[in-house]
Amino acid sequence: MSATQASLTGGPGPAASTAWRRFGDLLPSRADWQAVRRSPRRDLVAGLTVAIVALPLALAFGVTSGLGAEAGLITAVVAGAVAAVFGGSNLQVSGPTGAMTVVLVPVVAQFGPTGVLMVGALAGLILIALALARLGRYVRYLPVPVIEGFTAGIAVVIALQQVPAALGVTDAHGDRVWAVAADAINRFVRHPQPAALAVALGVAAVMLLGARWRPGLPFSLLAVVAATLLAQLVPVNLVRIGALPQGLPAPSLDFLDLDLGAVGMVLPAALAVAALAALESLLSATVADGMTVGQRHDPDRELFGQGLANLASPLFGGIPATAAIARTAVNVRAGAASKLAALTHAVALAGIVLVAAPLVGRIPLAALAGVLLATTVRMVEAASLWALARATRGDALVLVLTFAVTVIWDLVTAVAVGVGVAIVVALRAVARTAKLEQVPLDPGEHTAEERALLAEHIVAYRLDGPLFFAAAHNFLLRLSDVADVRVVILRMSRVSTIDATGAQVLGDAIRRLRGRGITVLLSGLVPGHDQVLDTLGVADQLRREGLVFPDTPSAIAHARTHALAGVPDER
Repeated sequence: MSATQASLTGGPGPAASTAWRRFGDLLPSRADWQAVRRSPRRDLVAGLTVAIVALPLALAFGVTSGLGAEAGLITAVVAGAVAAVFGGSNLQVSGPTGAMTVVLVPVVAQFGPTGVLMVGALAGLILIALALARLGRYVRYLPVPVIEGFTAGIAVVIALQQVPAALGVTDAHGDRVWAVAADAINRFVRHPQPAALAVALGVAAVMLLGARWRPGLPFSLLAVVAATLLAQLVPVNLVRIGALPQGLPAPSLDFLDLDLGAVGMVLPAALAVAALAALESLLSATVADGMTVGQRHDPDRELFGQGLANLASPLFGGIPATAAIARTAVNVRAGAASKLAALTHAVALAGIVLVAAPLVGRIPLAALAGVLLATTVRMVEAASLWALARATRGDALVLVLTFAVTVIWDLVTAVAVGVGVAIVVALRAVARTAKLEQVPLDPGEHTAEERALLAEHIVAYRLDGPLFFAAAHNFLLRLSDVADVRVVILRMSRVSTIDATGAQVLGDAIRRLRGRGITVLLSGLVPGHDQVLDTLGVADQLRREGLVFPDTPSAIAHARTHALAGVPDER
């Protein structure tokens, strides 16, 4: 059926049919749930294990974001469940993460909680658009030094964010996170709160040492429970989480009351949240695939699931979410094999909200600060950073710049700077592979006099590698220095790529040589490159004059004839 017929009969046209098929490919299918029937008991156990690990992290990230522990729990429950059902990985566990709180803190400061909810919803729409556009596969091309640099930077930023709570300071101020941490240290020195610092360091030490001793035990939860009991039994002045509602709030669209001007102002933050959610989720899914045999995620469906999760979370007052590498790794190690594990994790957290909210509210904020301090230590892989720093100077530069900009400014600027510098470094490296090499002409059966004449008046150059904007001008300078010749043969068969800039520079070099009375021959043009040169008018005149040849031997034969014809008769 044609598009016209489809429109006349009321059926979908080709474009609409393609769009619906693309949308349908992103929805859950029967095949997604076949794995659930294989080992449901293992998935249930894995989900409960992840919930135990995720509880203190959800509370801590909620507090750090500025919206409170309740928002962290809501995000883990709502976003975790939606992403589990609609995501593209059977093993992925989603919820609030430290990287996301780094982006959200300035949003809370500028727009308040309502702005954060709007940012999350807009980010969800952006992620869904990325999924429909099939852009998930391209995230894998982000340079490793950029990823490692901002991961290490995020770890430092999260650690700095915990300084006030770890020191028992509640009124620290500053424009940047490092300024707030410095102000907190200054206030702590003047009015020390040793109990809060002891709790934070104790929890962090238990987590780090316990993970080495018994990696399978949930030491984060055990340390938080111990710190809470100690705070109840010993009369110390510690700030607590506070009262939490026993249940999820009713869904609300009140955050949509922002005017269009405010939406435009929060859009850059939404783009940053969407980019971070896409990057972290797809990286986490890739890590999960590598930890298992036979599991492969669908990147576009994963973006779609994260988009729906970030649309659902603000309805209940939750913050933007993404997949969490640490929780996903725990899920895989616990034996998860299907989406049931991640869904169980969300349901278990919902049960904790319903049953144990009063107990959770007694947890000291310093204990949660200790959890995140230990988490930041685990985020940084010193061996990987050191290996990248020693790999090449370019990689080291990208790594250090991305890290520094993340800590000093913000994550969005850091990624932009890191990718920009990585592109420049890569272009510089590729440009260096382009060569303009003079090659000897095969003397064949000519006499010694003829060979001397040819060597004096004919030069052949072989172009190797890409001829594009980053390498073209160096080529022009070298070729323009040719002197004392009558014919220049440009062998083009080894040119890997040529862009408009390269074609124009080549044309400029040819015109300069011809202006000095030097004949220029082209040989071995690749069909795709031939089209670029013809489009820009570089080879037109040479082709009309019969100076473009399919191979180098025919060009050499013509050059010999031309050079001999131009030799003056000295007899």
